[in-house]
Amino acid sequence: MPPPVQLGVVPISKPTEGKNNYQGFNPRTEVLPAGWNGYNSRPLPCDIIAQHDFGIKVRDGCTLYCDIYRPGNVGPNEKVPAIIAWSPFGKKFNGLSMLKMLPWGVGIPDGTMSGLERFEGPDPAEYCPQGFAIVNVDARGSGNSDGSVVIMGTQEAEDGYDVIEEIAKLDWCSGNVGLAGNSHLGIVQWFIASLRPPSLKAIAPWEAAGDLYREQFVRGGVWDSGLFDFITQHIIQGSNGLESFAEMYRRSDLQNDYWKDKRANIKNINIPTYVVASYSTFVHTMGSIRGWLDVDTKDKWLRWDPYQEWFDLWTVKESRDELAAFFGKFLRGDDNGFEKVPRMRMTILQFGDKDPIYPIVEEDYPIPRTKYTDFFIQQEGSLSLTPPTDPGTISYNSELKGQTFDIAKFKHTFTEKTTLAGMPKAVLYMSTEDSDDMDIYVLLRKLDKNGKPLLNLNIPWKNAPINSFDELDPKDHHNLLFYFGPFGVLKASHRHIDESQSMHSQYPFHTHDRVEKLQKGEVVELQIGLWAMGIAYEEGESISLEVSGQYPLFKDYTEEVKPNPRGYKGNVGTHTIHYGGEYKSRIILPVV
Repeated sequence: MPPPVQLGVVPISKPTEGKNNYQGFNPRTEVLPAGWNGYNSRPLPCDIIAQHDFGIKVRDGCTLYCDIYRPGNVGPNEKVPAIIAWSPFGKKFNGLSMLKMLPWGVGIPDGTMSGLERFEGPDPAEYCPQGFAIVNVDARGSGNSDGSVVIMGTQEAEDGYDVIEEIAKLDWCSGNVGLAGNSHLGIVQWFIASLRPPSLKAIAPWEAAGDLYREQFVRGGVWDSGLFDFITQHIIQGSNGLESFAEMYRRSDLQNDYWKDKRANIKNINIPTYVVASYSTFVHTMGSIRGWLDVDTKDKWLRWDPYQEWFDLWTVKESRDELAAFFGKFLRGDDNGFEKVPRMRMTILQFGDKDPIYPIVEEDYPIPRTKYTDFFIQQEGSLSLTPPTDPGTISYNSELKGQTFDIAKFKHTFTEKTTLAGMPKAVLYMSTEDSDDMDIYVLLRKLDKNGKPLLNLNIPWKNAPINSFDELDPKDHHNLLFYFGPFGVLKASHRHIDESQSMHSQYPFHTHDRVEKLQKGEVVELQIGLWAMGIAYEEGESISLEVSGQYPLFKDYTEEVKPNPRGYKGNVGTHTIHYGGEYKSRIILPVV
């Protein structure tokens, strides 16, 4: 039913034939024969029955349309489970179309997908031959579905509930339904599954945020529209409009009923759950961790993906096979031994020209043997295991100057091989004389033995068109392909913490329900949870703690390129870090 508050809406493109693979409204059923290769990519291994623009009415009277792909190699009386892939991105907008927009096609080889896969969803060519139906739903307001597009929250959850229960009743369906997919297709699973639709028997959120305020749009209290502007302008099509996060932030930058509705109640999920996480995503890491910690079932798995999420979803055969086995076990009751799959597997990144170390079987996450170790800021720009006795300060200019900005850097060189795996946290004592607030950005970089900052490639090196980072063309510098290191951000006036809601002491839960402005020169403690890390360091390699007043990663996300909807102009003047004596400014690292 309607959201808890009236929504701000922005216009979107009308569905246009030929754009993003939209093929017009044409309800029909056809058989795509084995060998069909309509997108000149991956031929179908078996007949697939394709039902287009099948309508399902949800509780408020809106009709949502879906495409259903069923295996054609089963008997006429054999029923199959359904796997639903849900998003507003267009049920025929496929991965092949998206890859054409990205450098290197994210390393995914030609011929990997059939073109029947919706963007970020499972490929019917992979799962129909294994006895599953794939149902691609155009969420409310997208394509020809009724209404305006809403993103997550109660509305999408209720829509998902209703569609699941109607799909389960269809004569070809066994009555068992699963949810699968990455990013939006993963996030929505937390919301839908939290309502416990009776026919939903398993979910597989493949890298999925769980709180759109804290993990996507207002992380740390700082506005960041990220990739959503691109998605709004180029991907989502519908006849009415799209929920505007920028407008809702303009109305309130603090927690209210609207923003609270964008945090999934993951603790209410009690069905088998297969979680995929990675370090390199800009959005999903901490939602995947909270999902693992909070789902109320013994049948849960967490796998740390060594590669970019789409590459792993579509390209890695072992990952595809494991997803099919998970659904085989819990949607069909297959005696396939899936219960013996390790419940938690790690990836450790090496950075530079080295591929990740994967898989590493561990007992739990966070890893129980983790030693959370304080590395204290020192005057000479170093990090030490011993806190300095004498107090001091280090300052930087927080403003953007053209394409450059100041960074306060602190380095620790490891004297032996060291692995950091878990959640890092910065505790900084800071002040400013020039403003009543500060936006603080914290980044951890890995340095080689010569002190050179390293990047991590998010696909296997054998799938890259270059042999080392020395050959990298700056135009290919894309956030999907390269990972700098763990990152965190906090607006100082949003520093209030509710420890009772923190999922871990290393990842503080900021309430974002109050504004605590700074007095001139006032020193405040800022606890900044960085997103999880898993990085190996050799003897002589270093970690660098970088603190600044500007977004430190890609220039497309700076305040000049993406202005704040509330007119907030960003940082002003000098920020000062206090250390020594009573001010124990430090980074707490997860040593395993």
